[in-house]
Amino acid sequence: MLVALPSAIAFGVTIYSVLGAQYGAQGAVAGILGTVALGLLAPLFGGTNRLISAPCAPAAAVLGAFAIDHMSRGGSPELGLLLLALMGLMAGGLQLLMGALSLGRLIKYMPYPVVSGYLSGVGMIIIASQLPRFLGLPKGTGFWGALGSPEMWRWQGMVVGGATIAVMLTAPKITKKVPAPVLGLAAGIATYLTLGLADPALLTLEGNKFVVGALGGGEGGGLIEAFSDRWNALGQLGFNALRDLVLPALTLAVLLSIDTLKTCVVLDALTRTRHDSNRELLGQGLGNLAAAALGGVPGAGTMGATLVNMSSGATTKLSGLVEGIAALIAFVLLANLISWVPVASLSGILLVIGVRMIDWHSLGFLKHRATVLDFAVIAAVIACALTISLIVASGVGVVLAVLLFIREQVHGSVVRAIVSGDQTFSKRVRVQAERDILTEKGGQTAIVELQGSLFFGTTSQLYHALEADLKRRKYLILDMRRVQAVDITAAHMLDQIKDMLGERGGMLIFSRIPKHVPSGKDMEDYFDQVGLVRSSHKVRAFAELNEAMEWVEDQLIAEAALAHNDEIPLELFEIELFAARKRETLAELEVQMEKRHVAAGEVIFSIGDHGDELYLIRKGSVRIVLPVGQGQIHHLATFGRGAFFGEMAFLDGEARSANAVAFSDVDLYVLSRQQFDAFTDSHKKIALNMMEGLASVLAARLRYTNAELRALQA
Repeated sequence: MLVALPSAIAFGVTIYSVLGAQYGAQGAVAGILGTVALGLLAPLFGGTNRLISAPCAPAAAVLGAFAIDHMSRGGSPELGLLLLALMGLMAGGLQLLMGALSLGRLIKYMPYPVVSGYLSGVGMIIIASQLPRFLGLPKGTGFWGALGSPEMWRWQGMVVGGATIAVMLTAPKITKKVPAPVLGLAAGIATYLTLGLADPALLTLEGNKFVVGALGGGEGGGLIEAFSDRWNALGQLGFNALRDLVLPALTLAVLLSIDTLKTCVVLDALTRTRHDSNRELLGQGLGNLAAAALGGVPGAGTMGATLVNMSSGATTKLSGLVEGIAALIAFVLLANLISWVPVASLSGILLVIGVRMIDWHSLGFLKHRATVLDFAVIAAVIACALTISLIVASGVGVVLAVLLFIREQVHGSVVRAIVSGDQTFSKRVRVQAERDILTEKGGQTAIVELQGSLFFGTTSQLYHALEADLKRRKYLILDMRRVQAVDITAAHMLDQIKDMLGERGGMLIFSRIPKHVPSGKDMEDYFDQVGLVRSSHKVRAFAELNEAMEWVEDQLIAEAALAHNDEIPLELFEIELFAARKRETLAELEVQMEKRHVAAGEVIFSIGDHGDELYLIRKGSVRIVLPVGQGQIHHLATFGRGAFFGEMAFLDGEARSANAVAFSDVDLYVLSRQQFDAFTDSHKKIALNMMEGLASVLAARLRYTNAELRALQA
């Protein structure tokens, strides 16, 4: 309370003094009432432990700027009082709406340059508004006018304000038990009373412009009179006045919410807790509604008071409630003392707050080329806040931050890798003749791995990256696994690529289209809605990249006239491993083999099984998969017609190292090691040739794997 209350009084005096010097006392009351209302209601309904809510600098800046604008247009002080209260009510209501719509998490993601520039702008506005008060100049004197009129400076105010600032800055170095604003305010009051010994006029409360003035009476100072002024101003309220409140109220609601949630995030980090953003917005909204209804200044969860509260040993939301009760007690018991608070002392407190609000760290962004544009956003927000309005500053900042984001996305590559189809192959293990075809014809295929966001800003970059491949490739496989977003512009460009490939008899192929992207969009459904993957001979989509590559390889092999009738089982002499061997000898070997049929989906062997059989595929295909836990499997390879598998256990006699599952109905030749060894006693040459064939095929597979690894590294 001791940290929050002096600042709240200063903020209130700053806002209300714009309406007339006689309203300064009412401003002090408004600051206290805002502290009480927020302290009593925000902790009860918000529920963030240790959080202290009170009037804050953003509220003072927005309300003060609105009051200045209102008076400059010839508005009456009474209507100004009513409009300030209505703005507080609207801001509190908007915060309730934000909480009800679960917008709390979104507000936390306001770009840092915007927040930095906005708070720095608010700090500078506070400095500009308080310097004339610090110098003791008449109402209406601006910042530059104050600097250019040293003959009008009042030394009494400067001495009091200087003493306040000096104590505020030096007190933390001496003691942290008593908050610096309290010591600074005490020093200001003591200095003022000391000056009063030499000038008795300073010790007179009535008509004294150096102090806040009587809180319970005097022109514009009483609570009853304040409510009466607002009630009488209802007759001056019109549609135009209410319309002019909407944007400032929205700005105020957003700023107060950002200030609160920023404090909550810091509190979470320090205490290893987690606050409920939406619930806290509801609590803050109720607190600000109550503050405005009482004629108080709205506020937010404040960083300084919250950190003092935490370091003092607070652990629950009860501490926030105690702060509100303590502020109410202080108002009742210390009203007479508050009347003697020097305006220059409050200005000194606000000048220190304003200087501390400026993000001096952001100047470091000028040292690095990568962050210069971020500093430009901060500078633009500050310039708009100082020259136009805080509302415009927030809009400009968000727009510039979005443009910077788009620029970053545009300059980042959306193409992660492009690999030619003659450098990388599917996991289907093929016979040598098919491998030769794929080595020769695989260059007709390009596998493109995309990443990031495909939107209007990166569409041109993507097209230029693919342009060379579109001219010489027949099949273009786009791996979408790392894509996070696709907009209609990118979808239209992909549709044009599909048509370009189709005109040359080619095809666009998608693989691993994300079911859900970070935005929550179902990308598969979106592609179907825009007509990108609907039934067409120009486009296909596969769930896995390997499936897409395997399909393209089958097309290339078919085009090379090597396609075969997969429905007819191979004879032993047609299998690559036994090519050019005598049929008579192979017939004797076939007697030693078991012919086995396995239905699609059945397990042929499992990891850890003991068995030494070699399997030769006569028809169908077999997948080798590796269990990786939690019901997931990793696809290692696919073996098709004419290939063999199980050779590792056949050669070393160890347990199986993976699972073999029939991908389709499979016909097999099965040769156990015992049968093979028995056969070699009388047919040593063919046995030797078979082992040499196994070694040759395995070596060829290894060479292809090495080539793929080199291509991927490149």
